[in-house]
Amino acid sequence: MTDSNPYNKELIEEVLDIYSSIRTGIEDRLREFSDVWENESEENLFSELAFCLLTPQSKAKMCWGSICTLKEKDALISGTEEEILDCLYGVRFKYKKAKYIVEVRELFKLDGKISVKKIIENGATPFEIREWLVKNVKGMGHKEASHFLRNIGKGRDLAILDRHILKNMKLIGIIDKIPDSMPPKKYLELEGILRQFSDEVGIPMDHLDIVLWYKETNEIFK
Repeated sequence: MTDSNPYNKELIEEVLDIYSSIRTGIEDRLREFSDVWENESEENLFSELAFCLLTPQSKAKMCWGSICTLKEKDALISGTEEEILDCLYGVRFKYKKAKYIVEVRELFKLDGKISVKKIIENGATPFEIREWLVKNVKGMGHKEASHFLRNIGKGRDLAILDRHILKNMKLIGIIDKIPDSMPPKKYLELEGILRQFSDEVGIPMDHLDIVLWYKETNEIFK
């Protein structure tokens, strides 16, 4: 950074202090995400995908609670649309999202079984996988696809531009205003701007997302 940049220096110091205090926790959580890909079942990988489909305009904890209920009732992999709907407590637009889960479940089946790994692991980069997800998974934009890939240890250098992140980008002075809408071109533009800031302050992208989330919520979550 230079003295001529427009950033809010006090907020940057706060971000750096937060990062210093929770860095070990961030590294532990990112290792847990990597372990999901390496060690978890296909059902658990799919549960992360379904979780990210539920999160738009809904609270993450409520969405994860719904996923846990779906798994407890064996409805995530084999439940009907109505059975899925009954488990979506506190999830906004739950009728659409129940349909999305049913549809994406079929997309990720090979020989009648859920197979997340075989379908998305084909030597592609995280950016290429994300574009495939955005193109093929109904209800999944760049933010949700980035979130899913991060949660399974495949999202390094991707930004999850949710309201917490965008709010802090504006407060810090990384952007002048929060966009009214986020078409793909705008998402990729802002991701590039955040990546440059990440380089300038020395906080890796996958760490920075968690730091800014923690600044708003005081916790490290999914």
